[in-house]
Amino acid sequence: MMGVQILLIGIGGFLGAIARFLISQIKYHKRPNFPIGTFTVNVTGAFLLGIITSIKADMLITLLIGTGFLGAFTTFSTMKLEMLQLYFKNNKRHFLFYILLTYGGGLVLAYLGFLIGTIYLV
Repeated sequence: MMGVQILLIGIGGFLGAIARFLISQIKYHKRPNFPIGTFTVNVTGAFLLGIITSIKADMLITLLIGTGFLGAFTTFSTMKLEMLQLYFKNNKRHFLFYILLTYGGGLVLAYLGFLIGTIYLV
């Protein structure tokens, strides 16, 4: 069984990394200094993980989607790097905006995903 679990995580991770790359290419023209791609994958991942958690998905589905896909799709390290870049470029307003939206929005969307999963999908 361990081999199947590792394979599912790998497949999910492969697909999640590709999806993250494609979404991270999005450029937001009105705010060129705001890392919209990373923000989008992180809050979307929080929402989807809320759903996966609330529906109490089978372990193999959780490994494929939760651990594999969403683990590779979301990115904590890139977010931190982009935060530092905004800070050191003296773009304090975007820096604070990014922090508040990412952490606040991520928590709200994870909770919303959990509620949607609990109410509509269980």
